[in-house]
Amino acid sequence: MTPLGWTHTGAALLALASGAAVLFTRKGTTRHRQFGWTYAASMLGLNATALFIYRLFGGVGPFHVFAVFSLVTVLLGVGAGMQVRRHRRAGRGVDRLRALEHHYAWMTWSYVGLLAAAVSEIATRVPALRSGPGQGLAFGLTVAVATVAVVTAGARLIRQRKAGLLAPYAPRSNKAPLGAPVTRHVATTD
Repeated sequence: MTPLGWTHTGAALLALASGAAVLFTRKGTTRHRQFGWTYAASMLGLNATALFIYRLFGGVGPFHVFAVFSLVTVLLGVGAGMQVRRHRRAGRGVDRLRALEHHYAWMTWSYVGLLAAAVSEIATRVPALRSGPGQGLAFGLTVAVATVAVVTAGARLIRQRKAGLLAPYAPRSNKAPLGAPVTRHVATTD
């Protein structure tokens, strides 16, 4: 393997590990942010190196498009996370919750994409799919099936966990269910 390949693989393993750590740490803590920054930096390295790997197609291929898309999701997730911090400091609870929803969506989908790529990479290493006639078709089908399976499972988990993870961050004046319009209560004196 080339130095570029080793760098890409190392960044991928670091992203998988730090992304998993983010999922299992309490949200909003220093540890969550540390693991999150590690994940973002490793994803930056992973996607940057992916853009320079041409061995599979001999030029730009579909995986380069996925790398750009992955990079965009990470950057949008980081941007939303920075908005969360800014809104918290300014005391804007409704804006903070909206930024948290965006941060959650972009970062979890980023990780699902990473898992789909990892499962696809492992599945294509199965010896029966690496030789013989129809190798290209087998490779494509393997990647497609692995990706669809991971994305389907990921979408279900993202939907199931969203309300529980974001509920503690709803503005104190209004604990309406997520997705419901948020109104501000005005205290009146009689």
